[in-house]
Amino acid sequence: MSTATADGGGLHQRMLDTLGESIASGRLAAGSRLTLEDLQNEFNVSRTVARDTMRVLESMNLVYSRRRVGIVVQDPQHWNVFDPKLVHWRLASTRREAQYASLTELRIAVEPIAAAAAARRATHAQRGELGALAAELRRLGEAGDLEGFLAVDIAFHRLLLHSSGNEMFAAIDQMVAEVLTSRTRQGLMPFRPEQAALKAHEDVAAAVSRGDTNKAEEAMHRVVVEVRQAMGLD
Repeated sequence: MSTATADGGGLHQRMLDTLGESIASGRLAAGSRLTLEDLQNEFNVSRTVARDTMRVLESMNLVYSRRRVGIVVQDPQHWNVFDPKLVHWRLASTRREAQYASLTELRIAVEPIAAAAAARRATHAQRGELGALAAELRRLGEAGDLEGFLAVDIAFHRLLLHSSGNEMFAAIDQMVAEVLTSRTRQGLMPFRPEQAALKAHEDVAAAVSRGDTNKAEEAMHRVVVEVRQAMGLD
């Protein structure tokens, strides 16, 4: 890759993140108008970089463009709220508490059902891996290794969603990863995870392993409800 291409990519990402978070936070309100010329000047980028950035935002329904009008910020009701990039920007904004609340409610609605489905459909290898990940979560959690715990926690929830055999559940794995990452990065995780949370993960893995749909659903419900309580989202 050439230096110019690498620099252009960096400028594009910086511009995309800045504008995305500004829209997600409401600093750029619905109806705000942008022009490529103004954006080029503000971010000191080429017209190509400015246009490419707008195309990404338009693909997420954050903005739309009209001839003789320019680029307009969309009303939030039109946003692609399941896009992991938008989830990341919303969690980095001043509106993060509302985003945590809505995402946690979504997880409470989806993940226990996904756990029950995994108890029915997971392969032998997936059941074994889920148990190994739960054991590693306990080891890392009790050691206070938050970064290691985060990586394994993401792997655990991603595997569970995919083991459900439901492609709709599997499709939210990146969004769940963003939530877990943000909670750790923003210092909202305790130094050592609660024992109840570690036990609930182990119970999920054990129930999935033996094909107990009711226990898997109940245990995963405990996992996500503990998150809501720990973050004061009740």
